[in-house]
Amino acid sequence: MLASILIAFVSAVFINNFVVVKFLGICPFLGVSKNIRTAAGMGVAVIFVMTFASSATWAVQEFLLKPLGLDYLQTIAFILVIAALVQLVEMVLQKTSEPLYKALGVYLPLITTNCAVLGVCILNLEIQGNARFLMSTLNGAFSGVGFTLAIVLFAGIRERLETADVPKCLEGFPISLIAASLVSLAFFGFKGLFQGLI
Repeated sequence: MLASILIAFVSAVFINNFVVVKFLGICPFLGVSKNIRTAAGMGVAVIFVMTFASSATWAVQEFLLKPLGLDYLQTIAFILVIAALVQLVEMVLQKTSEPLYKALGVYLPLITTNCAVLGVCILNLEIQGNARFLMSTLNGAFSGVGFTLAIVLFAGIRERLETADVPKCLEGFPISLIAASLVSLAFFGFKGLFQGLI
């Protein structure tokens, strides 16, 4: 069991990272990664939402949609669960950390439509075995950690690029896209490194 949890962690964080390998959740990745503190705040919010959305959507699928034969409503039901969790995160952040709430701005409600969160919930349904609920929840948490790692690394690079001597034609967003592609290439390198584990 511990080995399968370790493999799930390595897979979700490094090998199948939702942002830089599967290219899901690019909007907040590019929008909130201008400084490390904001990126880390967004990452923590995404970890929370992905973890609890994975648990809740698994329960909705197993105990509501499947028994009633409503599998075709899966996407709508999952989006509603994710939206409720994002509202909860938004209220908590507004009460506990007003500066972070303001820094995240429009990107916090956009977690509702973040395809990485919906993607992890849908992909969790493919998990087989006796510990499906546990592995779905852990996969959600690990995928959130992968999202956070990618966005914080990218935010660090973007902060360094602010003071770098960049050619005039590449200043701003173009150099950010080049940096994002290089981060993506770095994560693709893990695919071969852990080939024996997966």
